[in-house]
Amino acid sequence: MELPKQLIDSLANVKGFDKAAFEEVHTSGEQVTSIRLNPFKPSDVLIEYRASQVPWCSNGFYLKERPSFTMDPLFHAGAYYVQEASSMFLEQAIHELIPGTKKGLKVLDLCAAPGGKTSLLAAIFSEGLVVSNEVIKSRAAILLENTTKWGLPNMVVTNNDPDHFKDFVGYFDVIVVDAPCSGSGLFRKDPQAIAEWSEQNVSHCSERQERILSSIIPCLKQGGILLYSTCSYSEAEDESIADWLVDQMKMESCPIKIDASWNIVTTQSPQKQAWGYRFYPYLVKGEGFYLAAFKQQQSDLGGRLKEAPLTKLTKLEIAALAPYVQNDTSAAYFKQNNAIRRVPDAFLSTIQELAGRLYIKKAGIEIGEFKGNALIPSHEWAVSILPKKGFNILSVNKDQALLFLKRGNFMPDNASIGWNWVQFEGVVLGLVKVLPNRINNYYPAEWRILKD
Repeated sequence: MELPKQLIDSLANVKGFDKAAFEEVHTSGEQVTSIRLNPFKPSDVLIEYRASQVPWCSNGFYLKERPSFTMDPLFHAGAYYVQEASSMFLEQAIHELIPGTKKGLKVLDLCAAPGGKTSLLAAIFSEGLVVSNEVIKSRAAILLENTTKWGLPNMVVTNNDPDHFKDFVGYFDVIVVDAPCSGSGLFRKDPQAIAEWSEQNVSHCSERQERILSSIIPCLKQGGILLYSTCSYSEAEDESIADWLVDQMKMESCPIKIDASWNIVTTQSPQKQAWGYRFYPYLVKGEGFYLAAFKQQQSDLGGRLKEAPLTKLTKLEIAALAPYVQNDTSAAYFKQNNAIRRVPDAFLSTIQELAGRLYIKKAGIEIGEFKGNALIPSHEWAVSILPKKGFNILSVNKDQALLFLKRGNFMPDNASIGWNWVQFEGVVLGLVKVLPNRINNYYPAEWRILKD
């Protein structure tokens, strides 16, 4: 692959850049595959493929080779997420800058699709609330699928432009902006990115990054943390943005403690000496990445936000639901288009405030809906980490699991009449309803495996 000469020339004086090593790693053909386990869906997933742990992420692992994720039922069940290792550095940054309890914190992942960072944030802030936003409708659909499969109840998925958050002044404790960029850090994984790269696009992305950040920074509480990242090597999208954040947006640069053995390059921006962290694929086992952290020094106090009314359950519905959600004292329930949704009780008013201003695609977990006195369970509940009560468990082998994920027909000997949670290696894949002469498969048609 021929790398853009303009990019190579522009990086000549950037700290950590080695032209010969950079060109060699991009012609080597080497590919790095890494996954991050879901700590709330324990399993021995892909244990035979694991080579070593990603040093800056507690649940991140490099794989010896890339398996067929499509044909692994645990991938579809959200037992792990296939994520680029360098971007998992987000965990190290959060633990350094926000030590101790994360309970009650509100986090915004502004440019969230396809969902890697959101799923990481949801696990770290399991006692907080993560608002996962994506402006592009088609990408928001992918985000919805991946957050559903991850299965944690503390996520809200929104489909909004950054400007739509303008009323949420001083609202979030943490904002993550993994900004749209020129993509040079992904050249090794995606040769198409080379063809699309240009100096003009770098300049365009830098301007867009400033627009996005200027829209969202007022939403950060005083003392709140902004985590800014790109998959670009260009200073215009990295250190120059860091300078702009300190100079124009009055943010305070935050250093992050790193281990020297990780080979992450620490940089400081030319004007304001703002700390940044560069990942080069010839120094780390991962792709090109940049991350910088900032603290909000001053913030206006937001006004009271109007709460959108949510439809409450009737007394009869509460009574009918009780056997399925016994002792779930930390939950609040409401109805949306007849479907019952479960959200963390501590964040019910927050979700009502969000609903008053934003387009919400998903909040918490959909439990199901009542048809008469019968509860029709939902796929969201099936793949969530919430307790599974009230229905049979149908344990299946891998061949049966793949048939289920293809929405094929199968009739295991251990199937019980009625609703069944379909479980593979201890992790639930979805739902079937067993009738005397057949099984109705309720796996979402749009997510089914098409590959033979």
